[in-house]
Amino acid sequence: MLFGLGGLLLAGAAHADEPPVGDPVAGKKIAGQCRTCHGIDGYARIPIAPHIGGEPASYLHDQLTAFRDGTRTHEMMSVVARMLTDEQIDDLAAWYAYPIATATLTADPSGAPEACTACHGDDGIALIEDAPNLAGETNIYIDTQLKAFRLGKRTHEVMSAVAEDMTDAEIRAVADWYADVKLEITVPD
Repeated sequence: MLFGLGGLLLAGAAHADEPPVGDPVAGKKIAGQCRTCHGIDGYARIPIAPHIGGEPASYLHDQLTAFRDGTRTHEMMSVVARMLTDEQIDDLAAWYAYPIATATLTADPSGAPEACTACHGDDGIALIEDAPNLAGETNIYIDTQLKAFRLGKRTHEVMSAVAEDMTDAEIRAVADWYADVKLEITVPD
């Protein structure tokens, strides 16, 4: 069974054949409005926001577009994204994709949630573009997103099916595993 939770904004399919092209310098300027929650480097400053630094640009583009167009809703992100142009979305995606996300496992990788690793990896660094990184996310954030998938408040062709049969204890175990991974986001020189 595949598990596609994550840095936890699964809404649309990645455009692998046509990745968004943006200007990371322009994106950094726009990211000033994002820094309170996501940090200027993409390392979240509050437990209910995901880390977005180092995510694939196509993933970030799809999530911002979904918030802007209303196919994904969130009380804050829907308002913020509604004002973004296509060019600004591309620029933000380019900026936040620029940092490098690395993870260090703090436990034996054989203990990683089996249903999650095909998409999110043992260490929480996503292996496919349509899945976000989970490394170092807070267990509160991961728990909340899995329950949203389970209840149908969020939908995704893979995640909805995976989460629908998960118990609260199973959700907490997945959330705790990835929250315990040490995440580092660095912006290259």
